[in-house]
Amino acid sequence: MTEQQLARLLREVKAGRRSVAEAVERLRELPFEDLGFAKVDHHRALRTGFPEVIYCAGKTCEQVVEIARRIVARNRLALATRCNPEMYEAARGAFADVAWHETARILVIGTPPKVSPRAKPVTVVTAGTADIPVAEEAAVTAETMGCRVERILDVGVAGLHRLLRHRERLQEARCIIVVAGMEGALASVVGGLVSAPVIAVPTSVGYGASFEGLSALLTMLNSCAAGVVVVNIDNGFGAGYFAALLVRGERRR
Repeated sequence: MTEQQLARLLREVKAGRRSVAEAVERLRELPFEDLGFAKVDHHRALRTGFPEVIYCAGKTCEQVVEIARRIVARNRLALATRCNPEMYEAARGAFADVAWHETARILVIGTPPKVSPRAKPVTVVTAGTADIPVAEEAAVTAETMGCRVERILDVGVAGLHRLLRHRERLQEARCIIVVAGMEGALASVVGGLVSAPVIAVPTSVGYGASFEGLSALLTMLNSCAAGVVVVNIDNGFGAGYFAALLVRGERRR
């Protein structure tokens, strides 16, 4: 239940359109709903402005569908990350409005908010094509949370002229998510070109000495460019979510 939904419920009680008993029943599971295998945090939307997100890895198709059903019943929108095709098929059979983002491995159940085409974008940049799955996880997350997203793909430091061609687009961004594996140097380069905050996402792309993303993570943490923050290895979701929080904070000013 969002803040707006709670306020509407209280107004309905005040106006006599809903009884106190009905309101109590509606609020009974507001803190969380215990399904046995999961405790669904219905209070999260009220606290943070966005419903609990389902992390699908390790869950069964039935568990994902049931958790999503409970979230959608109260919020009209559910986001599920790290999904597989079988989970999509199960969700498609249970919900009328389901979008499957295969590259991002994300399910969106319900309709995300509309975004003005004139809004300053969250710009997602990848060093290589192999980084696109993590980048798409970030992009789809930010889009679902109400951001306009632009993508600039395969512009890593091995061919720096490819990045410089997009310098104007980078400077127009509200914030920039940089997704890179190997040595992870792209985040520092982008951070030195723009005034917008940069969210760096190290990926596990690379040969043996990249240590499954650890090399890129350490490079990004040691960035000499100011204004660069770093999320965990392959955590596109975390980057997209943080970008959406930045955009939301700007809208509230």
